[in-house]
Amino acid sequence: MLVILGFTMILAFMVLIMTKRLTPMVALILVPTIFGLFAGAGLGLGDMVISAIGDMAPTAALLMFAIMYFGIMIDVGLFDPLIRFITRTLGNDPAKVVLGTALLAGAVSLDGDGSTTFIITTSAMLPLYLRLGMSPVVLTCVAGLMNGTLNIVPWGGPTVRAATALGLQPTDVFVPMIPSLAVGLAVALGLSWLLGLSERRRIGRLSLDGLDEMQADGGSTRAGRFGMRVPQLRSGVGTPGARAVLGTTNMLTIQGSGAAGPAVLTEDERDTAMADTMLSPDRPTLRPKLIWLNLALTVAVMVLLVLDVMPLAFVFMIGTGIALVLNFPKLKEQSAEIVAHAPSIVGVVSMVLAAGVLVGVLDGTGMVTAMADWVVDIVPPALGPFFAVITGLLSIPMTFFMSNDAFYYGILPILAESAATYGIAPVEMARASVIGQPVHLQSPLVPAILLLVSLANVNLGDHHKKVLWRALVVSLVMLAVGVLLGSVPLG
Repeated sequence: MLVILGFTMILAFMVLIMTKRLTPMVALILVPTIFGLFAGAGLGLGDMVISAIGDMAPTAALLMFAIMYFGIMIDVGLFDPLIRFITRTLGNDPAKVVLGTALLAGAVSLDGDGSTTFIITTSAMLPLYLRLGMSPVVLTCVAGLMNGTLNIVPWGGPTVRAATALGLQPTDVFVPMIPSLAVGLAVALGLSWLLGLSERRRIGRLSLDGLDEMQADGGSTRAGRFGMRVPQLRSGVGTPGARAVLGTTNMLTIQGSGAAGPAVLTEDERDTAMADTMLSPDRPTLRPKLIWLNLALTVAVMVLLVLDVMPLAFVFMIGTGIALVLNFPKLKEQSAEIVAHAPSIVGVVSMVLAAGVLVGVLDGTGMVTAMADWVVDIVPPALGPFFAVITGLLSIPMTFFMSNDAFYYGILPILAESAATYGIAPVEMARASVIGQPVHLQSPLVPAILLLVSLANVNLGDHHKKVLWRALVVSLVMLAVGVLLGSVPLG
């Protein structure tokens, strides 16, 4: 009975979130509660859930303060010199433009948020792609590939989910995977360079002189310190001076200077909604005089992360506190900065805490043990020692066709319990389970990838044709390195 209830609960949870009947947070709360009552948990259900939530509190704190920290660093302009350097040094070589796109996407992906990465990368690079006649599909491919590869960072969603589902610390899952990540990034950069060479052969080296001299109804405007000229927008009444401004709150707004009237983009069939925007160089949160202090602080945080000398959540708490005091000394400024990042934080943290209901019910009622025993009974004994590698391979298609919530909270605990019978540790299963993330990030179930193709005006099918096999190569290489170095056991 527990086996039937367990699998039915997971199926119901997966169907409800994949068909978007319920949000993951609501499904994580209501579905396990109902099935826990059917399993006879009764009033003891509350104690099961609270116990599981207690184990997840450090993970929730890590997510909250990591998102806030990197959000602050983006707001104050820590990454602006990198953007400026890339756009100034790429010149008119399509191969260098593509490689620069990969480096930019990889750097911004360190914040663990795909949406932020894609907005900044698209706003900085798409104007250059369009003026050179390069394919925006190459941009989405490279950005998606780099972000997917870096999606296993310990403050990112998949590693946190895997650790949460198995009661582990994210750093225990991530640190042994660093060599796999490094090789995966090298492969992704190599594939990006080959894409750039393909674009170079297709269109050749073009001059940007026309871009520098470009005029658009009253002149052109230099996009701050990024070294590129972009056409101004025109207001609905013909008054020049309006411009598109992209803020780190992921909102695109139009600011006009002149008579009232809706601002519209300059008509150009090659342009998209992001073609004439940049990360605003005039945003009030910029702190150019503090850039070296912010860089030193970020390096210190990253070093402490790798050394693992104190809980990672506490490291980001301290880093966030120092960053706020350093960059926003006034109380009102600090409050405004915290509120600005609240939407991103609430959605992720609430989901992690809600997962305590599912984990608590699975463990407390004995469902996960009963289901694991059943899986062990049907798996041929000869394949048992290869459970970790099998999990790594399964993570590639399963995380593409289902959400991370469904896979990590529904499937991984069962696989880990089954693997324990063959002496495979939960942390080894967690590492194997994140292998499929380069492919997962391209899934239509991932809102960030839908944002990326929308901003670049790229067909999702065209994006998949170019990116999926490359993402598969990166995933398989990461798995192979993990097996060779022992972080993912083979037999």
